[in-house]
Amino acid sequence: MLIYIGADHRGFNLKKSLKNFLEKKGYEVIDVGNAKLDENDDYPDFAKLVGDAVSQDPMARKGVLICGSGVGVDVVANKFKGVRSSLAFNPDQAFLARNDDDANVLSLPADFLSEEDAEKILGTWLATGFSGKEPHKRRLEKISEIESQI
Repeated sequence: MLIYIGADHRGFNLKKSLKNFLEKKGYEVIDVGNAKLDENDDYPDFAKLVGDAVSQDPMARKGVLICGSGVGVDVVANKFKGVRSSLAFNPDQAFLARNDDDANVLSLPADFLSEEDAEKILGTWLATGFSGKEPHKRRLEKISEIESQI
């Protein structure tokens, strides 16, 4: 599985830790930045890169985005067709994001998570598949229909 990861300055240190976590688990990781800690960078730049990459193949690619609150990167990622980004503060949310909504981007709030908690959330998100249950499939079809009308 190909995973794109990106973060602004507030998520920079957590991104480094999670990238290492993913690589140790054998995932292919593409780090879209920032490559260095830059207090003047802006989260939309990195969320755009991840969102665009995942939208090119939403079934095969995944993304992880990190900023201070997680909200900013989540908003940007969800602008891309085929991207279903979910903000998660705990493993239960991560499970539901994958199981119910087939989320292909995980947005994390660096200001509110320890590295250990972020690894648990990410691990749960990666280990969970889409349930494929009819109500969930129906809802995703409605989302796709909305996307096609925009």
